[in-house]
Amino acid sequence: MVIVRVTYIAKPEFAEQNQKNIQQVMADLRSMGSPGINYHCCLGADGKTFTHSSFFKSDEDRKTLNGLASFIYFQEQLKQAGFESPPKSELLTLVGSSTDIF
Repeated sequence: MVIVRVTYIAKPEFAEQNQKNIQQVMADLRSMGSPGINYHCCLGADGKTFTHSSFFKSDEDRKTLNGLASFIYFQEQLKQAGFESPPKSELLTLVGSSTDIF
């Protein structure tokens, strides 16, 4: 299992569009029915801090997300808009979970 958390602060004028782009990625993942990808994004109380948590059953599942057209578009748009605080990426290790992830 690969677990990745990415946190960044979007520019305020781009935060709403960023949410729409993320929602499109999530819709595409749901329609694909990828059982090896468990992906979540949360927005902070400030309305511009985004935290993405990705659980991948395998490296192939991670490649599936990274190759998804809507995910590529989301990343391109975010980079073009710029950041108040750039992305910080962390690899995590699961200690425990209240439910089965996969």
